[in-house]
Amino acid sequence: MREEQEVNGAIDRYADTVRRLCMVHLKNREDTEDIFQNVFLKYALSSVDFQSAEHEKAWIIRVTINACRDLLRSFFRSRTVPMEESSSLAALEPETRDVLEAVLALPEKYKNVIYLHYYEGYPAAEIGRILGKNTNTVYTLLDRGRKLLKEKLGGEEVGE
Repeated sequence: MREEQEVNGAIDRYADTVRRLCMVHLKNREDTEDIFQNVFLKYALSSVDFQSAEHEKAWIIRVTINACRDLLRSFFRSRTVPMEESSSLAALEPETRDVLEAVLALPEKYKNVIYLHYYEGYPAAEIGRILGKNTNTVYTLLDRGRKLLKEKLGGEEVGE
Protein backbone atom coordinates (compact mmCIF):
# COMPACT_ATOMS: atom_id res chain seq x y z
CA MET A 1 0.00 0.00 0.00
CA ARG A 2 1.33 3.41 -0.96
CA GLU A 3 1.71 6.48 1.23
CA GLU A 4 -0.91 9.21 0.91
CA GLN A 5 1.68 11.70 -0.43
CA GLU A 6 2.69 9.30 -3.20
CA VAL A 7 -0.92 8.74 -4.23
CA ASN A 8 -1.70 12.47 -4.18
CA GLY A 9 1.38 13.12 -6.32
CA ALA A 10 0.26 10.52 -8.86
CA ILE A 11 -3.20 12.08 -8.99
CA ASP A 12 -1.64 15.50 -9.60
CA ARG A 13 0.55 14.12 -12.39
CA TYR A 14 -1.89 11.81 -14.17
CA ALA A 15 -5.42 13.07 -13.46
CA ASP A 16 -5.80 14.79 -16.83
CA THR A 17 -4.43 11.81 -18.74
CA VAL A 18 -6.75 9.36 -16.99
CA ARG A 19 -9.80 11.58 -17.52
CA ARG A 20 -9.02 12.13 -21.21
CA LEU A 21 -8.47 8.42 -21.81
CA CYS A 22 -11.74 7.62 -20.08
CA MET A 23 -13.67 10.21 -22.08
CA VAL A 24 -12.22 8.83 -25.32
CA HIS A 25 -13.42 5.34 -24.40
CA LEU A 26 -16.56 5.95 -22.39
CA LYS A 27 -17.87 9.30 -23.69
CA ASN A 28 -19.55 9.84 -20.36
CA ARG A 29 -18.52 12.01 -17.39
CA GLU A 30 -20.09 9.85 -14.72
CA ASP A 31 -18.38 6.66 -15.90
CA THR A 32 -15.16 8.62 -16.32
CA GLU A 33 -15.24 9.69 -12.68
CA ASP A 34 -15.95 6.11 -11.56
CA ILE A 35 -13.00 4.74 -13.52
CA PHE A 36 -10.82 7.64 -12.34
CA GLN A 37 -11.47 6.64 -8.73
CA ASN A 38 -10.91 2.96 -9.45
CA VAL A 39 -7.60 3.59 -11.22
CA PHE A 40 -6.16 5.62 -8.37
CA LEU A 41 -7.53 3.23 -5.76
CA LYS A 42 -5.77 0.40 -7.60
CA TYR A 43 -2.63 2.56 -7.67
CA ALA A 44 -2.88 3.21 -3.92
CA LEU A 45 -3.25 -0.49 -3.16
CA SER A 46 -0.63 -1.61 -5.66
CA SER A 47 2.77 -2.84 -4.55
CA VAL A 48 4.41 -2.39 -7.97
CA ASP A 49 7.85 -0.77 -7.80
CA PHE A 50 8.12 1.58 -10.74
CA GLN A 51 11.51 1.86 -12.44
CA SER A 52 10.86 5.40 -13.69
CA ALA A 53 8.17 8.05 -14.10
CA GLU A 54 7.53 6.73 -17.62
CA HIS A 55 7.02 3.22 -16.27
CA GLU A 56 4.55 4.58 -13.72
CA LYS A 57 2.66 6.56 -16.40
CA ALA A 58 2.52 3.54 -18.71
CA TRP A 59 1.11 1.46 -15.84
CA ILE A 60 -1.56 4.11 -15.14
CA ILE A 61 -2.51 4.23 -18.85
CA ARG A 62 -2.69 0.44 -19.12
CA VAL A 63 -4.86 0.16 -15.98
CA THR A 64 -7.13 2.95 -17.25
CA ILE A 65 -7.64 1.32 -20.66
CA ASN A 66 -8.30 -2.06 -19.06
CA ALA A 67 -10.80 -0.56 -16.60
CA CYS A 68 -12.63 1.18 -19.46
CA ARG A 69 -12.77 -2.06 -21.43
CA ASP A 70 -14.08 -3.95 -18.40
CA LEU A 71 -16.81 -1.38 -17.88
CA LEU A 72 -17.80 -1.41 -21.54
CA ARG A 73 -18.05 -5.22 -21.44
CA SER A 74 -20.04 -5.32 -18.20
CA PHE A 75 -23.55 -6.73 -18.12
CA PHE A 76 -25.00 -3.50 -16.74
CA ARG A 77 -23.38 -1.35 -19.42
CA SER A 78 -24.63 -3.57 -22.23
CA ARG A 79 -28.20 -3.12 -20.97
CA THR A 80 -28.22 0.70 -20.77
CA VAL A 81 -28.50 3.50 -23.28
CA PRO A 82 -26.30 6.59 -22.83
CA MET A 83 -28.03 9.96 -22.56
CA GLU A 84 -26.92 12.13 -25.46
CA GLU A 85 -27.59 15.28 -23.41
CA SER A 86 -24.79 14.39 -20.99
CA SER A 87 -22.15 14.45 -23.72
CA SER A 88 -19.31 16.87 -23.07
CA LEU A 89 -18.64 17.05 -26.82
CA ALA A 90 -21.32 19.73 -27.27
CA ALA A 91 -19.08 22.32 -25.59
CA LEU A 92 -16.30 21.93 -28.19
CA GLU A 93 -15.79 23.95 -31.38
CA PRO A 94 -17.56 22.28 -34.35
CA GLU A 95 -14.31 21.34 -36.17
CA THR A 96 -12.70 19.98 -33.02
CA ARG A 97 -15.88 18.08 -32.16
CA ASP A 98 -16.02 16.53 -35.65
CA VAL A 99 -12.42 15.30 -35.42
CA LEU A 100 -12.87 14.01 -31.88
CA GLU A 101 -16.12 12.23 -32.81
CA ALA A 102 -14.34 10.64 -35.78
CA VAL A 103 -11.52 9.44 -33.48
CA LEU A 104 -14.06 8.12 -30.97
CA ALA A 105 -15.87 6.23 -33.73
CA LEU A 106 -12.73 4.35 -34.77
CA PRO A 107 -12.39 0.68 -33.82
CA GLU A 108 -10.64 0.36 -30.46
CA LYS A 109 -7.31 -0.86 -31.84
CA TYR A 110 -6.99 2.32 -33.93
CA LYS A 111 -8.55 4.64 -31.36
CA ASN A 112 -5.97 3.70 -28.71
CA VAL A 113 -2.91 4.27 -30.87
CA ILE A 114 -4.28 7.47 -32.43
CA TYR A 115 -5.14 8.85 -29.00
CA LEU A 116 -1.81 7.95 -27.40
CA HIS A 117 0.15 9.32 -30.35
CA TYR A 118 -1.69 12.55 -31.11
CA TYR A 119 -3.25 13.48 -27.77
CA GLU A 120 -0.62 12.17 -25.35
CA GLY A 121 2.41 12.60 -27.62
CA TYR A 122 3.83 9.09 -27.29
CA PRO A 123 6.15 7.72 -29.99
CA ALA A 124 5.28 4.41 -31.63
CA ALA A 125 7.86 2.43 -29.64
CA GLU A 126 6.44 3.62 -26.31
CA ILE A 127 2.86 2.96 -27.46
CA GLY A 128 3.98 -0.56 -28.33
CA ARG A 129 5.35 -1.06 -24.81
CA ILE A 130 2.19 0.36 -23.21
CA LEU A 131 -0.22 -1.71 -25.29
CA GLY A 132 1.97 -4.81 -25.55
CA LYS A 133 2.31 -4.56 -29.33
CA ASN A 134 5.24 -4.66 -31.71
CA THR A 135 6.45 -1.19 -32.80
CA ASN A 136 5.84 -2.03 -36.46
CA THR A 137 2.29 -3.06 -35.57
CA VAL A 138 1.77 0.34 -33.94
CA TYR A 139 3.02 2.08 -37.11
CA THR A 140 0.59 -0.01 -39.17
CA LEU A 141 -2.30 0.79 -36.83
CA LEU A 142 -1.44 4.51 -36.93
CA ASP A 143 -1.34 4.47 -40.72
CA ARG A 144 -4.63 2.60 -41.04
CA GLY A 145 -6.25 4.77 -38.37
CA ARG A 146 -5.20 7.93 -40.20
CA LYS A 147 -6.65 6.54 -43.43
CA LEU A 148 -9.94 5.74 -41.72
CA LEU A 149 -10.06 9.25 -40.27
CA LYS A 150 -9.36 10.71 -43.69
CA GLU A 151 -12.30 8.76 -45.12
CA LYS A 152 -14.60 9.83 -42.28
CA LEU A 153 -13.56 13.47 -42.42
CA GLY A 154 -13.26 13.69 -46.20
CA GLY A 155 -10.02 15.65 -46.23
CA GLU A 156 -6.34 15.47 -45.45
CA GLU A 157 -5.01 12.63 -43.33
CA VAL A 158 -4.35 13.36 -39.69
CA GLY A 159 -0.72 14.30 -39.11
CA GLU A 160 -0.11 15.74 -42.58
